[in-house]
Amino acid sequence: MDKIWSDKLKNRFLKYVSFYSESIPFQEQFPSSERQWDIAKYLFEELKSIGLEDVSIDENAYVMGFIPSNIDKKVPTIGFISHFDTSPDYSGENVKPQIIENYDGGNILLNAELKMNLNPDEFPELKQYKGQTIITTDGTTLLGADDKAGVAEIVTAAEYLMAHPEIKHGRIAIGFTPDEEVGRGADFYPVEKFGAEWAYTMDGSEIGELEYENFNAAYAHITFKGKSVHPGYAKDQMVNANKIAREFADELPEDEVPEQTTGREGFFHLHTMKGNVSEAELQYIIRDHDMEQFNARKDLIQQIVNEFKEQYGEDNVTLEMKDQYYNMIEKVKEKFISVEIAEQALKDVGIEPNIKPIRGGTDGSRLSFMGLPCPNIFAGGHNFHGPYEYVPLQSMEKATEVIVRIGELVAEKD
Repeated sequence: MDKIWSDKLKNRFLKYVSFYSESIPFQEQFPSSERQWDIAKYLFEELKSIGLEDVSIDENAYVMGFIPSNIDKKVPTIGFISHFDTSPDYSGENVKPQIIENYDGGNILLNAELKMNLNPDEFPELKQYKGQTIITTDGTTLLGADDKAGVAEIVTAAEYLMAHPEIKHGRIAIGFTPDEEVGRGADFYPVEKFGAEWAYTMDGSEIGELEYENFNAAYAHITFKGKSVHPGYAKDQMVNANKIAREFADELPEDEVPEQTTGREGFFHLHTMKGNVSEAELQYIIRDHDMEQFNARKDLIQQIVNEFKEQYGEDNVTLEMKDQYYNMIEKVKEKFISVEIAEQALKDVGIEPNIKPIRGGTDGSRLSFMGLPCPNIFAGGHNFHGPYEYVPLQSMEKATEVIVRIGELVAEKD
């Protein structure tokens, strides 16, 4: 990618991360935060400005546009999708990106006051980006490369294709979503309007990633009611909800947690705990690639809840548990050409494909079960959802090239 387009990509990304677009879990409204509308409206105007067709923004903040076909023959309409919200796991407000050009392979100082560094001894994947341009946080927020890097890559690829009619391609749909980080990004997605036979989420991590398997996912929200009594007179009277919550957490397998699992291994993740003597709550996310094991995990949560109800009273322990998304492989395999074309595109732009299961999910997980098979392609970032997040600019450039090449390959099919 030449410098003009590289600069466009970089500046576009820096603009996107300036928007505070953090989503909020366990909200009824959609999008979950009003602040997501700011970047949605900006993207709507931007897609119009680069000349896309049928650009729209609907009542759910879904932004959509289309790159018109420039060939005579009929080929499948494909799509590219990314989300513009950022994770509630760490603040995404007032992001101050740092740009490290010609990275020397050593420590990157994020924040002197906080004594925070990106250290290649701690994050060894940094070493592969020596000599490249690295965009980091300042140590006080996340960066938002998940998934504003993907958004920037899609918009830049769309602008590039519009500016280079000599590159032949069919109709390409572009879509951006809110609330992916809280598991609701596809809740109301207008798949029929999108009109693609298959699509790709640009929401992976390290350069080369191509994924079409992901976790089955659910969340569990457990509340405990206690009885508050003055501690000086509490004997045989007080029921401490915090203590009950702690006992509940101790019932789950201590080694089946994110920090002790890898690959296709599932887990229970205690995401939030809070409370007082009178009332406490635990919020878990439940993950497993295997559907049978996934269901067994949910059954275990329900079993423990039932036991605690019997011990502490039916009305004193409540459970809200809901599936969020499922393993996309069941649907992607029905349109496996989507994976084959993506794999070829990676190779064609000089990238060795790294095909592996996602230890997470994307909008594509849900969309695949809504009739839009949707593998996931790298967006280039690392260390998502925290202050050590970073993205190499050259990885973003390659992701943009992959999008363009996929469009070409689809057009070349008989």
